[in-house]
Amino acid sequence: EPTRGIDVGAKAEIYSILRGIAGEGMAIVMISSEIPELIMNAERVLVLRDGRVSGDLTGQAINETAILARAMTS
Repeated sequence: EPTRGIDVGAKAEIYSILRGIAGEGMAIVMISSEIPELIMNAERVLVLRDGRVSGDLTGQAINETAILARAMTS
């Protein structure tokens, strides 16, 4: 969780750094329980439930409803 417990300004700086790295073609693996953070920053989201992948979302499919649905169902 790259932005857990830090202020808004530091979050913005971290997001900017991550976008820069991704823009250079590098893959980033980010683990977060903050859904808005995932929606804003991810091109692909794997949802885990009980240690297993319960969802694989990309593009417009990355939204709060889809993430929560996959996190809550087995």
